[in-house]
Amino acid sequence: METATIQPTNGVHPSGKQTNGETASSTSLDIAVVGAGIVGVMTALGLLHAGHTVTVYERANDYFEVGAAMAFTGVARECMQRLDPSVLEALHRVGEVNRHPMNRYWDGFNPATKDVAQSEQSLLFQQSARELDYMGCLRSIFLQEMAKALPDGTVKFGKSLESYSEEAAGVELRFADGSIAQADAVVACDGIHSKARQLLLGEDNPASRPSFTHKVAYRALIPIADAVNALGEDKANNQCAHLGPDAHALSFPASYWGLLGAAGLFHEVANWTLSNIFIFLHDPKPWPDPHKMTLEVEKSEMVPALSQWAPGMRELVERMPEKVFKWAIFDMAENPANTFAHGRVALVGDAAHASSPFHGAGACMGVEDALVLVSVLETALSDTSGLSKAQAVTAAFQAYSSVRLERSQWLVSSSRDMGEIYQWRYSATGSDPMKIKAEIETRSRKIWDYDVDQMLAEAKQDCEKRLKLSEQQ
Repeated sequence: METATIQPTNGVHPSGKQTNGETASSTSLDIAVVGAGIVGVMTALGLLHAGHTVTVYERANDYFEVGAAMAFTGVARECMQRLDPSVLEALHRVGEVNRHPMNRYWDGFNPATKDVAQSEQSLLFQQSARELDYMGCLRSIFLQEMAKALPDGTVKFGKSLESYSEEAAGVELRFADGSIAQADAVVACDGIHSKARQLLLGEDNPASRPSFTHKVAYRALIPIADAVNALGEDKANNQCAHLGPDAHALSFPASYWGLLGAAGLFHEVANWTLSNIFIFLHDPKPWPDPHKMTLEVEKSEMVPALSQWAPGMRELVERMPEKVFKWAIFDMAENPANTFAHGRVALVGDAAHASSPFHGAGACMGVEDALVLVSVLETALSDTSGLSKAQAVTAAFQAYSSVRLERSQWLVSSSRDMGEIYQWRYSATGSDPMKIKAEIETRSRKIWDYDVDQMLAEAKQDCEKRLKLSEQQ
């Protein structure tokens, strides 16, 4: 196969900032971003906004996000604004806050009738939606909306990373199609099955691959009228969590027009006429194929696990299509990476710390990652001590890793615990609603109550220390 060298994109961000530069003491680098998912695109926008040349390499042939809804905290949205205002503007165009002022957690197991299930006696507890400050969106819609802000030609599709090597002149990336690209630095946002993580940590390193959480998710869209019949008007038209033994469910109305992609199939989501239903089950068995995390299965597969649940919950399953999509949930909890960076290559988002969805904050950590990474690069490249680009980038990436490691890996571990809590399997809480509420609030406040200024100050201080050490070597 003939080898082709890919020229970096000499892009200019819509802000008007130039994205080229040659010296370490300038504020510009040639950066390759691997992966054009949500975190990859927002990281690219942040780097462009800071004045760097950015080329994004995506293995798929178009933008594609598996999964349905996601949500961002107030902290994550503050990070978006600082990273690049266009990211937050995109979220505001497609995002939605919960209609109900409270996020409610219902007993999905014990109510004997639908009337009892819809009454206040089945409400386990609730939290203020305003305090939680989440804004939800559909993954695919948000990704496409953000991508509109990228300069033409920034993303190269059909580029599956095979290897990279650090050379004196920069990092050389080699792709499956035989092409080669050069960059001053590489930021890998290539997701839970990150090839860059395997290359950075070593393919035999257990931390290079995710592990099965023993949780699976089934998702389907049903008419909102069917959700109303099963859950009642109020529950069907707001986000609700339904808890019980060895299982839990989420239900919420689909509020956007757009396309949701999953395993090659697409569904048109009608504005408030369909309901998203997610059923999460505990699965003690090993997952048969870690490379294939999505299957189309018969809905009857989940019936035994919910056979003793409340009538309304069983009715939700009955209203699902005969074929539904089943996701195996993997994460990095069992074998966390000991670093997110080596040399001039850094891992960001799921590539660094893939999480289960039970905290609803995995992508929020990716936004925080992106902001810290852009910030420490600015610190390193503003240094006037005469360090080379390689030294400056290495110091910046090590500072990024140091600052982000503890918080993001705590999130991965705690999110796995949250799955157990929701399914009444966590020994400290069992099925006691007040204990569950207290545990959730204690853990969640570590996500919500976070000082972005302090995070950036720590990153800057750490980077400056590393730059001084590099000067002395």
